[in-house]
Amino acid sequence: MTKRKLGRTGLMVSQLGFGCIRFSSVDQATVTESLNKALDLGVNFLDTARNYRDSETKIGAALKTRRGEFHLATKTAARDADGLMRDLETSLKELQMDCIDLYQLHTVSDNATYEKVMGPGGALEAAKKARQQGKIKHIGCSIHRALDVMRKVILGGEFETVMLAYSPLDQEGVGKEILPLAHSRGMGVVIMKPLSGGILTSAPPQGQPVPNDPIVRGCLRHVLSNPCVSTIIPGMNYAREVMENVSTAEMEQTITDAERQSLMKAIGKLGKSFRYGQVCLRCEYCQPCPQGIRIPEVFKAQSIVQGYQADLRYLGLELYKSLAVKPDACEECGECVKKCPAGLPIPEKLKEAVQAMKSAGG
Repeated sequence: MTKRKLGRTGLMVSQLGFGCIRFSSVDQATVTESLNKALDLGVNFLDTARNYRDSETKIGAALKTRRGEFHLATKTAARDADGLMRDLETSLKELQMDCIDLYQLHTVSDNATYEKVMGPGGALEAAKKARQQGKIKHIGCSIHRALDVMRKVILGGEFETVMLAYSPLDQEGVGKEILPLAHSRGMGVVIMKPLSGGILTSAPPQGQPVPNDPIVRGCLRHVLSNPCVSTIIPGMNYAREVMENVSTAEMEQTITDAERQSLMKAIGKLGKSFRYGQVCLRCEYCQPCPQGIRIPEVFKAQSIVQGYQADLRYLGLELYKSLAVKPDACEECGECVKKCPAGLPIPEKLKEAVQAMKSAGG
């Protein structure tokens, strides 16, 4: 596995990292198998977060005997110093580690949040203290939107890495402006959402996953072909996903104009778009809903009935019918909106989903 330098951290990380956001949906045995397979194949960068439910706990249990073989990155959504220290102590305990390689401030995606974490008594102040204490080695920041905040984070010089969303459907100016700017400042660049939150996959024949999906492969190669990128962290759960993505990462990463055009043509046939505030990223930050609505699953069902060919739309209807709580149970409390990194107006989108599913026979 090719290694790239994670900016001025000096860490050499596999160009394919492991996004651990979805571990809450599988059991410990599955996580243990997939993580060990990844390490066996040369993947040495793992990314999780305190609010990825039991992800840290499962990682700690799976890899407690292999600590020297990987670099671990986790994140905190705390905005003040006290909150960060509490999260950090919990993460260390759950991960069964004495020190975290990269500790990131999570979803600093608006100016108010930026000012809070950077100010007196803010999260950054505590992160620096934790680094002095040897509890963390490096400090990074993840940003889901807002180019102006990205510029501040990069030009401010306080962070060693930045995590950004970037895919072939980039419409936010990340690829053209932000990645080169971060690279020029010596920052490590970690790319999340290389598949636009999982929406860039081929429609599955007979409902089965597409092995070696050409769109997935094309998207990963597209992102890895950018020399400003240090590593990408597609979300994975299963060993077979790891093996397929490793195979892609080991391919020639220079992508030709003809290949890029072919990829964009295939993506165009999916009829998918990707702009923050328009589509669900399936990150599950909105969970749990006070009413028990599985919000990401509702939007997944909707995307299937609206985006797949007619003979496959039943998959979306079956998924929708299996949901114990339907989206019309939403009371518009707004808790999900506060937590959505994409700024999606979820209650309004749920109403649209109800109508879409009714029209489709759900």
